[in-house]
Amino acid sequence: MLARILADEPVRDPRVIAGPAVGWDAAVLDFGDRYLIAKTDPITYATDEIGWFAVHINANDIACMGGTPRWFLASLLMPGESSDEALAERIFSDIRKGCAEAGISLIGGHTEITPELTRPVVAGVMLGEAEPDRLVTPEGGQAGDVLVLTKGIPLEAVSIMAREKKEDLTKAFGEERVEAAARFLYEPGISVVKDAKIACETVSVHAMHDPTEGGLATAVNELSRATGLGVRIDGEAIPVLEEGRLFCAHFGMDPLGAFASGALLICVDPSDADRLLAALRDGGVSAEAIGEMTAAGERVTIRKEGKEALLPIFNMDEIGKIF
Repeated sequence: MLARILADEPVRDPRVIAGPAVGWDAAVLDFGDRYLIAKTDPITYATDEIGWFAVHINANDIACMGGTPRWFLASLLMPGESSDEALAERIFSDIRKGCAEAGISLIGGHTEITPELTRPVVAGVMLGEAEPDRLVTPEGGQAGDVLVLTKGIPLEAVSIMAREKKEDLTKAFGEERVEAAARFLYEPGISVVKDAKIACETVSVHAMHDPTEGGLATAVNELSRATGLGVRIDGEAIPVLEEGRLFCAHFGMDPLGAFASGALLICVDPSDADRLLAALRDGGVSAEAIGEMTAAGERVTIRKEGKEALLPIFNMDEIGKIF
């Protein structure tokens, strides 16, 4: 539906290098010697450290385009029933913390009380920049490219579950495991800025994509749509975090369809794959080759236990099942 809605969107300014499209992480504007990269994304499920989430989730999409995140704006919608100064102070403290960690300036935004909400929402706008010859776009993927995935899935969903359903999960898996999972926000972390930087400095990256809502499966399907190519995934090569496997099974969720921020999909020529994997691991970022891009018009499939099937499509993120 979204692809249909955006299909006829006119571009009225020739400086628009990349506009709205499914599978594209950000917009790109030509500002002469630099490209301005713009992204907006809301945080709607997490409540703990929501401002910190907003900064890093939006910064990730700038990095996926080969850019450096620089400036952040935040629209903060406060719930009518629980709005107080302490909550507002905590959210702004989270935003400042995220910006300080990433070297980003908070430059504006909007704040209001919205009575219909039951939890706060932060809608972030991140602006960044890139040199024109360093821009990476999702349509750059080529048939035969190796797909590399960093860290593991579903990293963000695991951390959200550990924070939002702490009591339930503690009873099932113990306090130590749940507290460790809650810290996944920071270690290995939901930021992919470092991952993208290592990749771009090591090899000629053809495309990158940030698996967020809808998880890895949605990100792979979006990459296929952006490139017009098929994808073949090796299901047994996907690094699924142990906590992701356990927590998802506990709540009846599929790890492939749950928020996966912190992981990064990278398309590279097969001749560069081993060098990229080595550089990521040397930089302290775990990574695995999980599949390949196939010819135009081919399907998006996953092979597991000797059987090949279409990669699932998730119309809503799996984490919605816990709310």
